Amino acid sequence: MLSIFAQGVHPRCPAPFNMADHVLRAGAARPDHPALSILQSDHSDDWTYADLIAAIRGTATGLLQHAEAGQMVLMRLGNTVDFPIAYLGAIWAGLVPIPTSAALTDPEVAAILAELPVAAILRDTAVSCPDDPRCIPLDDLQAMRALPPADAAMGDPDRMAYVIYTSGTSGKPRAVAHAHRAIWARGMMHQGWYGLRSDDRLCHAGAFNWTYTLGTGLMDPWTLGATALIPAPGTAAADLPDLLAHHRATIFAAAPGVYRQMLKGRETLPLPVLRHGLSAGEKLPDRIRDAWVAATGTPVYEAYGMSECSTFISSSPTNPAAAGASGQPQPGRHIAIVDEAGTPQPIGQPGIIAVHRSDPGLMLEYIGAPEETAQKFAGDWFLTGDEAQMDADYQVTYLGRADDMMNAGGYRVSPIEVEQALLSHGGITAVAATDVLVKADTRVIAAFYTGPAELDETELKAWAEPRLAQYKRPRLFVHVDALPTGANNKILRRQLRAAFDAGQITPT
Repeated sequence: MLSIFAQGVHPRCPAPFNMADHVLRAGAARPDHPALSILQSDHSDDWTYADLIAAIRGTATGLLQHAEAGQMVLMRLGNTVDFPIAYLGAIWAGLVPIPTSAALTDPEVAAILAELPVAAILRDTAVSCPDDPRCIPLDDLQAMRALPPADAAMGDPDRMAYVIYTSGTSGKPRAVAHAHRAIWARGMMHQGWYGLRSDDRLCHAGAFNWTYTLGTGLMDPWTLGATALIPAPGTAAADLPDLLAHHRATIFAAAPGVYRQMLKGRETLPLPVLRHGLSAGEKLPDRIRDAWVAATGTPVYEAYGMSECSTFISSSPTNPAAAGASGQPQPGRHIAIVDEAGTPQPIGQPGIIAVHRSDPGLMLEYIGAPEETAQKFAGDWFLTGDEAQMDADYQVTYLGRADDMMNAGGYRVSPIEVEQALLSHGGITAVAATDVLVKADTRVIAAFYTGPAELDETELKAWAEPRLAQYKRPRLFVHVDALPTGANNKILRRQLRAAFDAGQITPT
């Protein structure tokens, strides 16, 4: 028996189609229902579906005064409601938004502008961005909401809808192009992970401008006409339990680190209407999961995915994960465990997690990188680069990365990108970046470097600050006499990680 899951058939995406129209169609049928609540301790800022849709359609009208259908719009916006309104407004208009992290530095944004044909830049001055005549100020963007509503630009569901950046294994961040049909594929997540209903109040702990929040916290509940709850910017994790209880959240979504912080110093978390939690971005430690269940009486369902295909393996209310496993492929998916040639492996044998190229949620391409795009495919299978094994019940156990990619708070980070930024420092002759264990369930990025002398850590952090987004910056800098290399002189980052985790290398 081979490690292949192909159960259930997800309906074909209809045509003509527009992703934003699909997201808002259920809400349009219940205009007075709350679409979004931004949570404060004693009140919330509320948007009905009528308010939200009017703002999005007006923004679409305004954006079409600066760009034409099919052109790209770079988003340099902060953690505010402006982010999802601009994102959906662009897609509604037939434009292609590029949502980016507010943590990116000017050089990182400049690299994007040099790579992609951007027609306009949506700019909050509080967010780093080079001066550019294509910038649309935040005040002008907000004023667009009052403009007459644009009609949705309908078309081929396979055409490009949006672009997101992910760290490539080459060290160069890659522009991942997704089609309008990507939102249709997320329908497999509604029951395959969330157990989502139209009467739910789903709270996501992340910022508006994080793609995890954008998808799980906003797009998916809106697709069913449910209510999205987002904590106000600056809300501390310790305050989230009271917010969840006060605002009657039925589902809670967060990265594992948030669950850890919420539980700190608390044995019970009274959440009377919460059905369950959701976790993604990195592996949820069993210790944190068990503590959450004990404190709330509710389970946490975990999902595995990636920028190129969102989530596709998960536990759910109807299909809980077996002990130690991440869950099962979502019904309607076509997933396998394969070798590097794309050959499905026998049940129980380790291999690479792969997604069939027919999956409607799979990316279109890495823009401008046809060779790297082609390298991700082996026959009909898209190779994720993650290793796992599948049992006879299709439960998938994650075994780790097949390469050296790091995970920093839910963001995948290429060690090469970090190393290239640090090698420009005159006191460093060679460097290797990897993630290391600093305490139970907590891994951080560490830079191991060689040079004539040990360098001041404060100086190195200051060197990294203008060159790398905050989530990419090393938390530890360790001077070593030499870096371990293999027969081909390639740095053995895994060997460094193992030595550090075993206490054989310690920072001074």
